[in-house]
Amino acid sequence: MSLKLGALTEPPSSKLNLPFASLDGSRPRASRVQRISRALCYLLALSAAATLSLFFPTSWSLLRAHNSRVSLQSASTDPASQWKDDIWPLRPQTPWDISTDFPYPRNLDYDVQEGTWLRLDVHPKSGDIVFDMTGDLYCLPASEVYNDGVTRARPVLLGVPYDSDPHFSPSGDRLVFRSDAELGVENIWIMEWNGCNEMDVRPVDINNGDLAQALSVQDHEDDMLAQGIKETLDRKHNRLLREGRHQVQRVTNETYRWVSDARFHPSGSKVVATKWYTSGRSLGAGEGWEYPAPSSSDLSSNNRKNIEAGSGARVLGRSLPLGWTVDKYGDQQIGPEQFIWSSKDTVIYSKNVRDDNAFTYSKDVHSGIYAIYQYNVSSGHTELLVSASPGGASRPELSRDGRTLAFVRRVRDKQALVLKDLKTGTINHVWHGLTYDLSTVSAPMGHIRRLRLPRLTMLLSFGRLGRFTVSPWLRRPRRENSFSYCSISHQIYGSHREETRKTRRSDVDVLGMETRDTQRVHAFKELRADGSGEKVVFQAAGVTYVQRRDRKNVLKVPTRHEDAPYYSPSFVHGADGLVLHARWSDTHFTTFEIADLDAVWLTKSATAIAVIAFVKSGGDLLTGDIVATAGAGLYIGELTLPSKGAGKSKNIRVHNLRFIPSDVNPSDRVNMRFLEGSAKLLIQQSDRAFVIDLRAGLDNTGKYTQNTIASGKMSSEIVISTHKDKGHVLAQDVAFVDFFHVYVVPGYEARDGQAVWSKPANATKGLVRLSLDGGHDITWSRDGKTLFWFLGSHLHSLEVSKIKHCWSTIKNDKRTFGISCVKNLLEIQEIDVRHTTDIFRLKQEAAAASNQHKPWLANNADTVVVFNATLLTMETGELEKDLIYNGVLVSRAGVIESAGALENFVVPPEATVINAHRGYVVPGFIDVHAHWSGFEDRYPAKSWEMETFLAYGVTTLHNPSADNVEGFDERSRIERGQLIGPRIFTVGDIIYGAGEPGIHQDIVDTQEAYSALVRIKAEGGSASISYKNYNLPSRASRQRLLLAARNLSMLCVPEGGMNLDWDLTYIIDGMTTVEHALPVPILYDDILTLFALSGTGSTPTHIVNYGGAWGEQLVWATEDIPNDPKLRRFTRHDILEELTESIARPPNSYALFNTSASVAKMVDMGLLAHIGAHGEPPLGLNYHAEMQFTHQGGLSNYEVIRAATSSGAKTLGMFNSLGSLSDGKLADFLIYPPHIDLLRDHISETRNLQYVARGGRIWQAETMEEVWPSKGRKQQLPPLNPE
Repeated sequence: MSLKLGALTEPPSSKLNLPFASLDGSRPRASRVQRISRALCYLLALSAAATLSLFFPTSWSLLRAHNSRVSLQSASTDPASQWKDDIWPLRPQTPWDISTDFPYPRNLDYDVQEGTWLRLDVHPKSGDIVFDMTGDLYCLPASEVYNDGVTRARPVLLGVPYDSDPHFSPSGDRLVFRSDAELGVENIWIMEWNGCNEMDVRPVDINNGDLAQALSVQDHEDDMLAQGIKETLDRKHNRLLREGRHQVQRVTNETYRWVSDARFHPSGSKVVATKWYTSGRSLGAGEGWEYPAPSSSDLSSNNRKNIEAGSGARVLGRSLPLGWTVDKYGDQQIGPEQFIWSSKDTVIYSKNVRDDNAFTYSKDVHSGIYAIYQYNVSSGHTELLVSASPGGASRPELSRDGRTLAFVRRVRDKQALVLKDLKTGTINHVWHGLTYDLSTVSAPMGHIRRLRLPRLTMLLSFGRLGRFTVSPWLRRPRRENSFSYCSISHQIYGSHREETRKTRRSDVDVLGMETRDTQRVHAFKELRADGSGEKVVFQAAGVTYVQRRDRKNVLKVPTRHEDAPYYSPSFVHGADGLVLHARWSDTHFTTFEIADLDAVWLTKSATAIAVIAFVKSGGDLLTGDIVATAGAGLYIGELTLPSKGAGKSKNIRVHNLRFIPSDVNPSDRVNMRFLEGSAKLLIQQSDRAFVIDLRAGLDNTGKYTQNTIASGKMSSEIVISTHKDKGHVLAQDVAFVDFFHVYVVPGYEARDGQAVWSKPANATKGLVRLSLDGGHDITWSRDGKTLFWFLGSHLHSLEVSKIKHCWSTIKNDKRTFGISCVKNLLEIQEIDVRHTTDIFRLKQEAAAASNQHKPWLANNADTVVVFNATLLTMETGELEKDLIYNGVLVSRAGVIESAGALENFVVPPEATVINAHRGYVVPGFIDVHAHWSGFEDRYPAKSWEMETFLAYGVTTLHNPSADNVEGFDERSRIERGQLIGPRIFTVGDIIYGAGEPGIHQDIVDTQEAYSALVRIKAEGGSASISYKNYNLPSRASRQRLLLAARNLSMLCVPEGGMNLDWDLTYIIDGMTTVEHALPVPILYDDILTLFALSGTGSTPTHIVNYGGAWGEQLVWATEDIPNDPKLRRFTRHDILEELTESIARPPNSYALFNTSASVAKMVDMGLLAHIGAHGEPPLGLNYHAEMQFTHQGGLSNYEVIRAATSSGAKTLGMFNSLGSLSDGKLADFLIYPPHIDLLRDHISETRNLQYVARGGRIWQAETMEEVWPSKGRKQQLPPLNPE
């Protein structure tokens, strides 16, 4: 927002309250970041287009579950044949080998007798069984299997690559499997098969030979790799021999999409596999693709063929919902999967028929989700073989004679193995002993352990209890295929070695941050420059500052209300000594203020008329949808500026205020500037810059003429410098932010509707990259000569005329567009903005509240004594040592001075004393996985979200999906004292693998990995402790980030929960945690041991457990959410009222109970489990519900409280500062009423706390009225509710 003498520019996009009127508006849409980061929180609604299209079908909208046969149209009308997959990835991966470029300095050795999610196949001739386990392939000889007993599993493929999905060729001479070897993207590979014992890479009796020699030097060569010594060809040959992959060949070459579950064609000449496509969401949609398979002779002779990236032939693509057109094909999130050949030109597959175009969570498995179809490639006919209802139909397998189809479905509280005679149609539920399937989740690893029908009279399944079951099926005396059975349970054993990376850990000095007098603000925003580019104005945590380029110190803009937050600043054009900005009030909303930096107001005595333009929005999450929500959009008015000598404080009335119909999106960012006096208005939003001709007046449609000057294909910001040509406003230069980087192009390259874009090979001509590591809040000086942007506390600027010195480099750099040269042209200025810490303010307030006439007592004014307490310190992790009856806690200046027994304790004079009446005192809770949305609201309002978290005892929040700038800005506003809430730590923007403009990141090389983390670190400074890998498809990308994180002392908290195979690589590669539970609820020896011993922590978030119905639904069904008095005191009532009704679901629909049991087993083995409630509504209460779900698996109350306190602190590297009631730690503690026994009462009593303290400051938990040091103070929130 800025003023011009005669025109005002750079308006606030905000709720407004001018001196004469109150203006505000409607709740904005969630941003792109929020839509992705909250994708796991909300079910996606079906699109309106799909609803309308029920009446307007297209030729490719197919496969309704009730149709038994459908004929496909020709390829010319098939959307898959018309769609081009040519956008993602933006850049190709650079060379990387996951086995050698990422050192694995340690081995985990353990014995295994049971396995989890073992996928298998049976050799068609010998009967040998091959299966995968935690990324390795094993074989069991038939001679030892088909009897009761125990068999040693022979390792067939070992090493760092994650190998899975093994299948034999029809003749048994080859084995096809999935592997992420080399680049780390899952591809299909084939190896020659010579039998279990011959393929054993760790034989008991090893003969002399190449393998023996390779094994003899393994320790030495592994040590060399761990030390980073580059692998030679000889060492590589030895490693491949040891791993069993010296003669394997790649079948597919995917570098972004990934492929799974390959099956041989009956001829053995090709395979069909599921190829997974992500859209804006990272959940893959399947398609069937076929690929040529090398022959046995090709493998033995090592005859390798070059495979082009992305090659293969589509067998069956995705169908579109009714009414969709081909341009939306890439947005289809549902597709066919689990392909098998049923004949030479026919495939059988399974498909989710409950979701039309968008995957939804927590579906009803009993009604059925998946159906099974048969598709003839030659004729295009599709036939429904098994309908979804009831119980679903998934994981199809076919007997070798082609007559019997096996699949699984849910039957009441059982998982049934079902056989269908395809000749007669007869269905038999032959066994109810399978583990529950995972058809409720998006599961590229398969919905159930593999079934196999090696011959008509034998079926084998890894079905239950971590073992496999060999089941002879006896034909009943009927004319159809129907069977009875007896089963033989068989146990495996093996000594398993997992090469793992040391878990990424780092310590953060929270104590040091908060006990200093000041903290730095690093995240700046709303940057605007003056006319000549000599100075800039910006907002830093609710305060407006000005920075001159020729000076070191920053200037705080003077205000009328020192404690109020300010936002949306700009210079007044023509009087750059004046700053216009908006002041926020939680009761009166927005008021404009004009500050005179030079203390002269105007340079002339005459009164000046200014034109002001601003955007008014409606309500939002924090300010509510109750007051002044109408009339969102663009407004223009006039005001009279005071003349020289008019005084320091004066109310200025805005008059002639009028609404301007326009295309302005009030929910989007906006940067505005008047042109040609006040005749035209330039509007610059995320992906479009356009000019409104105000002088021309309204046209016959009731709108002003609006001309687009520049647009971005995927930009998150776009700003232009302008010039005139024959009376028309044109772009001189176009600057934009694309995928976190700042670019500029000549304006003539962005005309005629050409949207600017930075994708190499498709980039806008003349593109120049300006940012080395990234940037945001781009803005031009009014003269168009200088471009400015921020990266953290560093102001970057470039006089664009200097770019000519780098044209040669730019012209020859088609990948990074000249940044190696341009970076040397930049001016970078560090800006130092600081505020007082809460503990500094606490000490001042405590001193002011003490008896000033007794100065000798002032040393104890900042001391609080909690006595007669039952302390649960959580210091040692052992109940007997941590429990102290009749204890006393002393907090001095926000830090715990002592916590121990009461005997012989003397209360310091003038200290504040609290009698706990033997109630429990525990450390403040830590929510390791908390989401919320208020940081995205543009108004610096008080946050009911933050207050609610604190009212329920959460004193520390870790948000694994936020925004690089806005997330850390909110943190600083809390630390500055503008908000009341827990301390915040956040990952900023997620590092996202799917195709969502604005947040997608490829991470194709080590420099990009470093830049991705620097962007986060720059905005948070020492408070930036972590990043989130969110389903990056390439393990190479994930490893590059881990290496960069080691150098930047950052933790990695990856998005887990949907793909077991990826989750296990997160553990193996040493990521700090797995966020969300593993998708398989019941775990066995292999994963239990790996996870527990690895050092990786677990945040299971049962509240949104992906293996079944979400835990939050159980909360809604059993709690009277809308009428809970405490929730109604803190939470928006409309949110609570939306949780009034729930669906009754049987207990077996909630896989979270099995998840909880698995977590409890691993905690007993040493796992650090945490509490993370995912920000599910209602906030606060659901944190305690998550504690209760964690308790369900068998943990004691003490162990659950440990997960909520010390375990989370240890994993986040904060245990030296918080997480226990220990001397020298921050005084975060909760006090419970004396009638609550936290160790013996129901665990749900944790919610009923009496007091909450964060950094020594104490509130009543029921009301959030401050108890100490400023007794009786309570923050006022905006009017959120109509009551």
